[in-house]
Amino acid sequence: MDNPLSDGIHHVTLITRDVQANVDFYVGFLGLSLVKRSGGFEDGQQLHLFYGDAHGSPGSLVTFLVWQDGAPGRAGLGQVSEIAFAVPAADIGGWLVRALDKGVRVEGPLREFGEPVLRLKDPDGFIVKLVGVTEGATGSESAVGRLRAVTILTGDAEETAAFVRRFGYRPGPVAENIQRMVSKEDAVDVRNAAGYVPGLPGTGTADHVAFRAADVAALQDVEAALSRLNSSPTNVHDRKYFTSLYVREPGGTLFELATDGPGFAIDEAPGHLGETLFVPPHDAARAEDLKVMLPQFSMPGEPRPPRRDLPFVHRFFSPEDPDGSTVILLHGTGGSEADLMPLAHRIAPRATLLGVRGRSHEEGIARWFLRMSMKVFDQADIRSEAEAFEAFMEGAISGYGLDPARITFLGYSNGANFAAAVMALHPAVIRRAILLRAVPVLDQLPEADLAGAEVLVVSGQQDPFGDDASLLVEWFQKHGADTEHRELAVGHQLTVDDETVARGWLGTRIPVEH
Repeated sequence: MDNPLSDGIHHVTLITRDVQANVDFYVGFLGLSLVKRSGGFEDGQQLHLFYGDAHGSPGSLVTFLVWQDGAPGRAGLGQVSEIAFAVPAADIGGWLVRALDKGVRVEGPLREFGEPVLRLKDPDGFIVKLVGVTEGATGSESAVGRLRAVTILTGDAEETAAFVRRFGYRPGPVAENIQRMVSKEDAVDVRNAAGYVPGLPGTGTADHVAFRAADVAALQDVEAALSRLNSSPTNVHDRKYFTSLYVREPGGTLFELATDGPGFAIDEAPGHLGETLFVPPHDAARAEDLKVMLPQFSMPGEPRPPRRDLPFVHRFFSPEDPDGSTVILLHGTGGSEADLMPLAHRIAPRATLLGVRGRSHEEGIARWFLRMSMKVFDQADIRSEAEAFEAFMEGAISGYGLDPARITFLGYSNGANFAAAVMALHPAVIRRAILLRAVPVLDQLPEADLAGAEVLVVSGQQDPFGDDASLLVEWFQKHGADTEHRELAVGHQLTVDDETVARGWLGTRIPVEH
């Protein structure tokens, strides 16, 4: 591995918590092109966006794993902490004015390794530098050029720098605690941060940096050499648009070696890259479900819905031909705001879906209220969260212009239990509900006026948690709700029969186009 293996960086992959703000910054502000949108290869329910020049050329690419409304990480040892794009040196002043005009956080101009630099922060707080170059300048006053450099934080700078050499880099200048490693096209700045905190994965951090390999044969040669070196474990994956080898350098940063081909034009015509949402080939059987679950966004200049700051994390799915109805989704224990979207879309294909995330947590998983044991629930928390949900619905109806008469709530398990509790405590909030595997969770079900409310309760005859479902049904009926109870020969998990029953029931309340 003594000879250069690459012409530099292939791409850098970061993590974002806000897909719309991310697109607005990297396309709208930096002027990059969106060259591919796809479900994640490791997790099809995770949106993966690829930005670069109009051709998606290696060396111009920054990609994002979308952890929508996910927890922030922490930049630290074993991570890429900064990325840099090249722009013509003469345009640095224009980019400063542009940043100030757009309200982008900016510092500089500074000088690093003899070049003018602007330090920006993207919407997640990740540092993005614009470096003014004079020779071989790429980019313009409105669009950044290729990747100029990445900065790696390491507690063992000598070992990290030696490992970077194996990917076609050689030692360059040193500035304070940074050893610059250079290739023909770009640089890796190895920053000695010994004693600093380790990095934590999450939004606003980098997942990995990828270097270029000419082809699969070159990648296999590297894999063999790393095996002889007895480095950290390596693994190879076919990412459709390139083949990848992953390995961790001694300081902990995840490195990838990615082939230049076949490239992003294998499934979209040049000039139309990034227009279609794809899912990985191994997820083809559930492609339509994934396309409903992945967060939607608008490109700069396109119409976009409003975004309101409400008490619960939430996400919309808008169908191509909405009919004005809305289905509001309440997930089960450990679920997310997107879990029920495929089911809801099959039940009501033209309905706008509003998925909501529960705020209580148990061992790191989302719930709608706390519990003391499997069947003992925190009554104060139920009441507090129900009150917050009432406020959420008031804000959603007014802020998003929802039609209350055309709203249906769909809850499963813990979400269905919570919806039933909301109906008991705040009867005006939920007037039409499909409750899948619901049981009462309030110690005492109160008196409530449910006249005019419509409720479908679907229970499983073999559900180990469903013993009290009939008590809930009786309470709904006693208090005036138009109640239908269907018992299926199933357990707690959802089946296609739930979909069939729910679609038939809702079709008699709100016309549904099949």
